[in-house]
Amino acid sequence: MASLSALQVLLVDDNPHMRTIATAVLHSAGIRQVREAGDGAAALDVLREHPIDLAIVDFKMFPLDGVEFTRLVRNSPDSANPYLPIIMMTGHSGRERVYAARDAGVNEFVVKPITAKAILDRIQAVIVRPRAYVKTDGYFGPDRRRNQDPNYEGPMRRASDQSRGSSAA
Repeated sequence: MASLSALQVLLVDDNPHMRTIATAVLHSAGIRQVREAGDGAAALDVLREHPIDLAIVDFKMFPLDGVEFTRLVRNSPDSANPYLPIIMMTGHSGRERVYAARDAGVNEFVVKPITAKAILDRIQAVIVRPRAYVKTDGYFGPDRRRNQDPNYEGPMRRASDQSRGSSAA
């Protein structure tokens, strides 16, 4: 991956020890500009004051958790950047947490304890292979379909699917 030294990262976790570990991992990858916040509310303030290229947020924080932070970044009328790539970290990888993060508009998901490889893989995914954003009545965020299955025979509900010759459901 090309140099990440110019990347401005916002790291959000209520555990100062986890922030120290994650910052060390980011620094080891060549990322020098890491801003930290202890919860989602403080992170929103950082977004208003500084240009941020990527946010890495913890799932469970108080008073504003990572899921609600993501919803506000994606949907708030005064959001500094609704297209901000967001990587969610959590110590619990149950299906309900992954779905909650995905449905809030998270780009990628990583399970603690984090490793340099896991973080770098997710950063590469959001920078090198970004997914298009989708806006519907109930969702705004990255396309939840990671792969296009040429053998898919279900309903085609998106405008872009119309060009493939199928009718919308």
